[in-house]
This record gives sequence, C-alpha cells and structure tokens, in this order.
Amino acid sequence: MPLIPLKPLIDASDKYHYGQGAFNVNAVAQAKAVIEVHEMFRSPAILQGADLANGFMGGCTDFAKATLEDKKRGAKLIGDAVRKYGEHASIPIVLHLDHGRDFDSCKAAIDGGYTSVMIDGSSLDFDRNVELTREVVKYAHARGVSVEGELGVLAGVEDHVFSKESTYTNPLKAVEFFKKTQVDALAISYGTMHGASKGANVRLRKEIPLAIRECMRHEGIEGGLVSHGSSTVPEYIVNEINGLGGQIGNANGIAIEQLLEAIQCGINKINVDSDIRLAVTRNFRELFHREESLKTSPSVGAIYRLLEEKKEAFDPRVFVTPIMDTVMYGNIPDGDVEKIVTAMEKGVKEVVGTLIVQFGSYGKASLVECKSLEEMKELYK
Repeated sequence: MPLIPLKPLIDASDKYHYGQGAFNVNAVAQAKAVIEVHEMFRSPAILQGADLANGFMGGCTDFAKATLEDKKRGAKLIGDAVRKYGEHASIPIVLHLDHGRDFDSCKAAIDGGYTSVMIDGSSLDFDRNVELTREVVKYAHARGVSVEGELGVLAGVEDHVFSKESTYTNPLKAVEFFKKTQVDALAISYGTMHGASKGANVRLRKEIPLAIRECMRHEGIEGGLVSHGSSTVPEYIVNEINGLGGQIGNANGIAIEQLLEAIQCGINKINVDSDIRLAVTRNFRELFHREESLKTSPSVGAIYRLLEEKKEAFDPRVFVTPIMDTVMYGNIPDGDVEKIVTAMEKGVKEVVGTLIVQFGSYGKASLVECKSLEEMKELYK
C-alpha cells in the first residue's frame, strides 16, 4: 500500500475513539521494525523522523549541527526505507516529520518523500506562529501532504527542542489557530513533557483537550489533537539498563492510564520516542553482557566502548555511530552487525507492540479511508 497523508488516520482515530501512536525512527532497521509490528497487529502506522533525525540519517553523527543538506539527504534515506518496507504492507502508513524547525526543513522532508510534516512555531508569538504555519500549509497541501502545527510550549528536552517550563495551550486560541492556518492537526501543551525525565507524578490537564474539542465541534472545525512528550518510560526497562551497567537516573514517564483518559478527552495522535530509545539501549547492553566476544569485535566492539563511556546516555544514536552504513542504508556486512540490528529491531517491537495494544489501534487498519497524495490535493483544494 502506498504511503498516505496523516489526515485519514487522524479522521479514523477521531471517529472510532482510539489512540494512534506515532513512533520516532532513527535508522533503517527501526523503520522496518515499526512497520512489521504494526502489520502484525493490523494497526495503521505513523513513523516519525524528527528534524535532527534526518540530519543523523544524512550522515551527520553530531546531529545537533546538521545542515540543511544533511537533512535533505537523510529525509530521502528515511523515505526510501519506509517505502521499501511499507509499500507492500497491508496497512496504511504515514511518514511524518516531527518538529520541523522552519519552512526549509519541512520542504526538505516533503521533497524526500514525507507524506506529513510538523512545523513547530511554538516558540514564536501567536501571529508569527500562524504566519509560518500557513506558509508550510500552503506548500504542503498543494502536494497532498498533511500538516501538524503546535501551540503552547512543552517543558523538557528532545533534540533541539528545549524549555524549562510549560505554557499551556489556550483552547480559544487553539480554535483560532485552526481557522487561520487550516492545519490538519495541532500539538497542544496540557502537561506532557519531552524526554525521559518528566518528573514523578505528572498530572495531565485533560480539561484542555476536552475544551478544545468541544469548541471545535461548536465551530464545525475538523482536525486532530496531538500529544507530544508522551513516552511512558517503562520502569522495568530503566531498571534493566541500570542492572547492566547503565546509569539512568530521574526517569519518569506519563502513566498509561492518563494517556488513555486523554484519548477519551479528544487526543488522537500520541508521540513516543524515549521508550524506543530505552528499549534499544537495554537490548544493546544485554547483548554485550550475553556475548562477551562481541566486546572486542572489529565491527561492533566500538559500540560497546561507547556504552561504557556514556553510561548515563540512552539515545542509541550515541552508540551506533561506528556502523553508520547500516544505520543509513540497512547494509549488514557481517554476523556481529546482524546481532546489533536484531537487538535494535526487537527493542522497537517490544515497546511499539505494547503501545499499539494499550492505545487501542490494533485491528483498526481497515477503518482508515485511505487517500493518495493526488486525492488529497483535490480534497485540500
């Protein structure tokens, strides 16, 4: 099945009242794993490449310094990987840009094969955010590509996104934002946080999405509500990492019970990144613990050394730089690298499969009214 835009998945999740997970990928193997586990559960799928993930996939290992050319190259490589494993899948699949920094980043993603983009103007004042988002919507909708905006600021750290404090989304401003920009979905701030250190006992302000949704219905506005910073940070995975020599501290996620309540209050799309990072890192540590010979392997021994040097890190991008050819192109030169790839895929499937079931998207693939980019062009007109 060809990749489709975001809007049909948002429409289905809203109509049938389930949560649609959106999962970040940073390697060909991760994209493959996300698609396979969604197909196993007959669930629609949203794969996300963050703006700096495109830079990393473009070969910039110090991805915080990724150039636009790095992002263009990486966007195409992620797009190629998702099409390779997704075009013959039996489920609808969206490739979505997470946290596009500016118009050029969104354009690079669209040109690279993304079917949906997020433009993050949340750090700007309202009018400038509207102006930037409208510019992206105009370019994207003319090509059948869906757009997600953001209003309100989430605390926490994720790639280049950083804020010490949250600014909750004003429901009335959210409705105005939908009207003025024509976005397909809006990321809101209602208590979630970026990163794995969200603080203990986080409480979501579910009245915010509820109020926005009621106002949208009153005004006849269609659109999805998105929950960023929604990783659950499974305690058992953190404990296993630390039991294998890691030093992950102050790791707290959003309780799954709160996310399920948020879905019933109008949240459609739920972004998850940190959970995948943790599971993959745990699997790497477990693999080297189980197979001592890999620690001195010419092809993957450097990964073990990075794990030992950076015990507090849990982002796999920190550790997989010695095998960038595998990360970017999916090439597997020997059995040792194959073991690393298998560990990565299993970690992705463990987390994503669990959340597909918990969010309720399993068995929902057939409920999505799939539309091609060409069909969406006409619809957007």
